Amino acid sequence: MSDAHRVKIQNSNILSSLIKHVEGKQEMSGTQVSAGIALLKKVLPDMQSVTLSGDPNNPIKTEEVGTGSAKILAKLESIAERS
Repeated sequence: MSDAHRVKIQNSNILSSLIKHVEGKQEMSGTQVSAGIALLKKVLPDMQSVTLSGDPNNPIKTEEVGTGSAKILAKLESIAERS
């Protein structure tokens, strides 16, 4: 198994554990949640504000992608702060 595959599996395990914690299915300490969030921030893309412009007669169509991970991380961070 390549290192890239191992990293993907490890990242998915971290995310799965954090999601289970948010859903109340798995207990985690505040330290574990904070560490998980820190690790995910290293591998998940940051969602930045982007401005696109184009021809007004031929507008650009946009699609929001990847905001689910940002919402999950925000929720987990609020939980970690309360712990």
